[in-house]
Amino acid sequence: MLSVFAIPVSADDLTEDSGAWLQAVTEGSMEFIDPSLKNGRIWLEGQSRFDGDWSHWYQGMVRAAAGYSLSDRATIWAGYTWLPTQNIGKDYIAQQDIWPAFRYVLPTDIGTFTFRTMWETNFLRGDQLRERPRQMIKFMHPFEFEPRLSLIAWDEAFYRVNTTEWGGKSGFDQNRAFAGLGWSFNKNVRTEMGYLNQIVDDAKHENATMRHLAMASVFVNF
Repeated sequence: MLSVFAIPVSADDLTEDSGAWLQAVTEGSMEFIDPSLKNGRIWLEGQSRFDGDWSHWYQGMVRAAAGYSLSDRATIWAGYTWLPTQNIGKDYIAQQDIWPAFRYVLPTDIGTFTFRTMWETNFLRGDQLRERPRQMIKFMHPFEFEPRLSLIAWDEAFYRVNTTEWGGKSGFDQNRAFAGLGWSFNKNVRTEMGYLNQIVDDAKHENATMRHLAMASVFVNF
């Protein structure tokens, strides 16, 4: 799948690997707390990630956020992410992020586009802070012969605003491109499965890693 973003990576400096990502996301209204909070939103997410040709767990992710629906299409968020990581041959590190985000959902005749902009402040080792915006564009197209089945495609690019010792030089950080299928069991539960291509640049922009990943997700709305 071709990214909609330019990726400055040379094939000669590219290491390839394969693995899998598992994801569970739940999101819903705060109306269950009080009817006056119906525009308030809760977002909870967990991931488990494997590389080393599927044999090595290298990263987990826990994300929690509170949001507010500006309309039926636009939502603003404020959240926190914990990212424990154990890369092969490297020390364990647990990155923490705080971030605002904006999401806009655009229905069209050919499918639904979702735009999500996040600005992460990454807390790295010591007191270093890395600023890293990320932009996702997602497309979902239900098939006419079976509306519960959808074509899913999305791309997300990350950029390092500042240079830090542990977070690397400023510039391109990584890109994720996904293509797969989704199945809606009902209006509250949906799954997605497919192929994720991840390119991660190293700290000095000298080498990069491309991961070929199987990705499975479940989304629960309430």
